[in-house]
Amino acid sequence: MKVILQKDVKDLGKVGDLVNVSLGFARNLLFPRKLAIEATEKRVNEWNHLKRVAESKKKKALTERQEFLNQIKGKTVTFKLNAGDNDKLFGTVTTSDISKALDKMGYSVDKRDIHLEEPIKVLGTHKATIKYAEGFEAAIQVAVEKQ
Repeated sequence: MKVILQKDVKDLGKVGDLVNVSLGFARNLLFPRKLAIEATEKRVNEWNHLKRVAESKKKKALTERQEFLNQIKGKTVTFKLNAGDNDKLFGTVTTSDISKALDKMGYSVDKRDIHLEEPIKVLGTHKATIKYAEGFEAAIQVAVEKQ
């Protein structure tokens, strides 16, 4: 019997999967616990339609994200901060600071998507990378100057 899973079921599948199970398993476990619904022709058509819509939305979001990263690639964010001897800063430049500076420039980037090789504690030019889960990334420059 074919069913569409409504929740994740261990060793069977994830939400939205169309799986083939035995009639007893479906009647005795999946249906009473509302873990799955019977895959009628109408529901399968709805499921296929929703799957196509979700894929097109995901594809559109990925292209928008790639265009955004192409725009931001190579940009420089400048900070003017107080520094002491040997060009050491009184504090650090954090990913939150970089995110706020990018926001002022018109680019909305979450601080969790910005990655630094090491904390920025000295004056100079440093590299920061904006990484997204899909494998997209762009490098930006962070310039820290003495105030």
